[in-house]
Amino acid sequence: MPRTQRNDNFIDKTFTVMADIILKILPTNQQSKEAFAYYRDGMSAQADGEYAEALDNYTEALSLEEDPNDRSYILYNIGLIHTSNGDRDKAVEFYHQALELNPRMPQALNNIAVIFHYQGDQAKEAGDLEAAEELYDRAADYWKQAIRQAPNNYIEAQNWLKTTGRSTMDVFF
Repeated sequence: MPRTQRNDNFIDKTFTVMADIILKILPTNQQSKEAFAYYRDGMSAQADGEYAEALDNYTEALSLEEDPNDRSYILYNIGLIHTSNGDRDKAVEFYHQALELNPRMPQALNNIAVIFHYQGDQAKEAGDLEAAEELYDRAADYWKQAIRQAPNNYIEAQNWLKTTGRSTMDVFF
């Protein structure tokens, strides 16, 4: 049974009805509409924690979607799933693919920074201070890019950059 037919709550049902209406009235080709339907089902599965199903839907959406901007969001969501599954290296790959198609995606830059910061913490706990500092510097580079694109976001990252001396920017927001 398709995911669109088994929504159990009011919000999911409302989203599905609205998405179906949008699909019907969009002035786009059938392939793009099918790609959006798979993307929508992927987002629904991802929200329910059904990551394998979400990945299947996103993969199908990628095979159909031609618009680079839309593809970037599919790739970004695949990165989110790999992050959730603990496969951070694979997540970074997908975030980079998303950024290649859409460089104005501060959320992907932020997620890469979060991963590098986490890996820096892991290296620090393992006693490898040199590796930790390199990873923290990489996180700082990505956070600075994200903050330049979205100056009112990522307040904790802005504070971390200031308190660690990893930023020469005086004012972020």
